[in-house]
Amino acid sequence: MDTPTLLRIDKGKARAQDVEPTEDTPLLASTSGSLSSRDASVEDPRAARRRLYSWLLTVFLISLSSCVLLFVVVAIIAYSYRSQASHIPPEEILQRALVVQGPDRVDVLNASRSDGVWLIVHGRVGLDAGAVVGVRREDGDGMLQDLWKSLGRWGIRRLDRVNVHLSSIQVAPRAHPDIALATISTPPLEIPLTAEPPPRDFGWLTPVQIPVLIKPTDDISALLHFVRESWKNGFVSVQATVAEAVVHGGRLGESGWRSRFVVSHSNVRPVINMKIPAIPGLPPPGNNHALPSFSDLVTLQSFAILSAHDTIVIEANATAINPVPLDLEFHSPQLPFVISLPSSDSTAPVPVASVHSHPFLLTHPNISLTVSGTVVPLERNASGALSAFVSEYISGRDADIQITTPLVPGLVVNTTFPAPRPKPEILRDVAIKDMKIKPVGTSMVASGTVHALVVLPQGIDVGVNASRVFPDVLVYDGPVPTPGDNESTETEGWLQSPPPSQPLPDPLPPRAFAHIVPKDWLPADCVPAEGPEGSGSTVAVTARIDDVPLKVLPGREREFSDFVSKVVFGSNGAVAGVQGVAAVAVRVNGLPFANGHDGEMELTGLPFRGSVRIGKKGVFGALD
Repeated sequence: MDTPTLLRIDKGKARAQDVEPTEDTPLLASTSGSLSSRDASVEDPRAARRRLYSWLLTVFLISLSSCVLLFVVVAIIAYSYRSQASHIPPEEILQRALVVQGPDRVDVLNASRSDGVWLIVHGRVGLDAGAVVGVRREDGDGMLQDLWKSLGRWGIRRLDRVNVHLSSIQVAPRAHPDIALATISTPPLEIPLTAEPPPRDFGWLTPVQIPVLIKPTDDISALLHFVRESWKNGFVSVQATVAEAVVHGGRLGESGWRSRFVVSHSNVRPVINMKIPAIPGLPPPGNNHALPSFSDLVTLQSFAILSAHDTIVIEANATAINPVPLDLEFHSPQLPFVISLPSSDSTAPVPVASVHSHPFLLTHPNISLTVSGTVVPLERNASGALSAFVSEYISGRDADIQITTPLVPGLVVNTTFPAPRPKPEILRDVAIKDMKIKPVGTSMVASGTVHALVVLPQGIDVGVNASRVFPDVLVYDGPVPTPGDNESTETEGWLQSPPPSQPLPDPLPPRAFAHIVPKDWLPADCVPAEGPEGSGSTVAVTARIDDVPLKVLPGREREFSDFVSKVVFGSNGAVAGVQGVAAVAVRVNGLPFANGHDGEMELTGLPFRGSVRIGKKGVFGALD
């Protein structure tokens, strides 16, 4: 009988014991179970990784295909718009898309004869790129067309701006494009782009400051002809020629993807037409009206000529009509000019002064100008031209001058220096003292001392020394008729002729009976004197006349006889009127002649009038 087997209950505290295999235990039973469990734990992660790799590869291929497709689409769009932009004539782009406002301000940086004029031009500029490539929204656009334009506008916003490189710009009249007027050069420019600018609003424009170099043509006659013809026609029409214009995307110096956007054009010929606006104070342009003269544009307000620092200093104030109707802020530096006088012997003009304008601003309606300078060293042969100029001026006639500037060689402005109005009275208080008339053979001679004040016009305050005088005198029986008298005769033409070849007036003035003319200049003494209020430099001049021939005028023997009778038989003698024209040789202190200072010049055509009482015991001269 078998003994019952006691079963032990394991409460979990003892180490588990392996069951001993018996002879009946299958050899592969436990082994088979162990292998199946291990295969399951190894094969499942590998399958998951394969599925992950497959999924990632699918996403990558899809993304790559999408990017390639998007790149191709963008490239096609960019190429399409670039091709469209490159085939649009640049003249059309300038007319349709480029928007410029201004200039708002112009600063002159430098001006020279060799380099030209450097300016800084301030303005506002922008390019309506949407108009160039046709991506503006329009009524009636379909969904695909709207999508296409949206992509174009997005591309413009991404491109943002372009930089433009221009060759030198040749400016010529449209009617004669082969005649160059000026050459304009600018550095590369940045122009902002806009896809959809707001209508009738220029707030989208970007302020710019553009350096500009302008070099006018050396053919000044062609330039002046163009200005005159433009004024006659009433508008300016020019054609600009740009040999090459290259447009790069992005900012200047940028090397990213934007810089790959390149459009180039050659032989660009835009045409600019601009109507000349009316300028207040001048005849309207057009209708074949002539261009206003320089004297119509510039008005001399005041001037001063002074002897200072061993030279002659010139200062002047003038106003000029502002020809620019725009509200343009313009800053000008000093500008040099040379003043010349026509030569009396028809040779080249004689330079007499070097002046410069002070910096000025454009104001409306007139510009205020201040000019300063000095008299240049004069050649000895300049005395004739300078004397003629001063004589014209003090005779009340506008004197011819020429204005040139070294900035524009060949440009000559012929104008006049305005004479004072009314005509200044240079010789004043004329009197002949100790005058005697006596016969010498068959003729009569006169002797005495001439006294006069030489009073220069206001503004001429120079040291003056009168060294010689040449009087040409008519003697009247009684006072000289005044212009309001019934007896007055027109003698203006006679008074304008310079001695010593002074012709007699024709007809002879009433009551004039004798003519006194010395054979040569008379030595004179000169001392400074107090002049009247509002005058320039004043000197008192005296000159002695001794036995100067007194010629009885043709047909006036009776008048002469009556006058002599009054002197001889009258208790108080007789009053003789004197009228004439004189020349005075003066030296101006500080006048810089090339071979020495204080050169002499002759002032001619100086009219005078006075009277003298001639009696038995003496004479008394007084001013009328």
